[in-house]
Amino acid sequence: MEPARGAGDRGMMGDVLLQLEQVTMQFGGLKAVADLDLSIGEGELVGLIGPNGAGKTTVFNVITGVYTPTSGRILLGGRPIGGLRPHQIARRGITRTFQNIRLFSSRCCRDNVAIAGHQHAKAGVIDALLRTGKFERDERAIQQQADELLEVFGLTPWAEVIASELPYGQQRRLEIARALAGRPRLLLLDEPAAGLNPQESDQLMHLIEDIRERFRVTILLIEHDMRVVMGICRRIAVLDYGVKISEGTPDQIRTDPKVIEAYLGEEVPADLGAGA
Repeated sequence: MEPARGAGDRGMMGDVLLQLEQVTMQFGGLKAVADLDLSIGEGELVGLIGPNGAGKTTVFNVITGVYTPTSGRILLGGRPIGGLRPHQIARRGITRTFQNIRLFSSRCCRDNVAIAGHQHAKAGVIDALLRTGKFERDERAIQQQADELLEVFGLTPWAEVIASELPYGQQRRLEIARALAGRPRLLLLDEPAAGLNPQESDQLMHLIEDIRERFRVTILLIEHDMRVVMGICRRIAVLDYGVKISEGTPDQIRTDPKVIEAYLGEEVPADLGAGA
């Protein structure tokens, strides 16, 4: 399959791909996100963490067009995307997974991935109705991409299995494979380790790193499993009540008193306070 555009050396920030400038998302009198500044460079793998209710998923929803920000600017590759509809933003190169898995539960694994690849089809409605050569070429390319992604994610043996019948960990993998079928420049992963056991989380860490390098894709990761975040992210931003309170390397984050304090009142992640 065609790799996504944009690459960067491990841990190094290339040209800015995504830029959030003073982004605010307000619901009535509640500011779910307040004056957020965040830059992500080509090829980076950046973590976004914070206690429950900190505004992390709201940030994803603003980036992907589910919400239009109350104020501020969102730029992708220097072009504003705030206010665009989700499908328009996806076509510009941003795809995502969800905290609660959202698959086409009654379709098989191959179909789940292939459906996501159709947004890049060149054939039109008339081509599909007449089953022209252009339509047939599109379909072959989409099916080939789906098969390649299933192989990368170790899902080939389950290609014809209905998505709802997959084990939970495999459903997580399938959702990421489907997101990659959209050929993103930027992949947003919303708690991909949720519900996984420690062995599956370890495998996920290696898989995410492999995805970044193999497909040359930039990744923004929301995750509560601090072992995953600290293990693969070179830079981490921390939200608390919608406000960015810290940003830096894993070592800087785990020793920042503001970050440690933000996690008081709920269970403090063991890896977060290490060395503090």
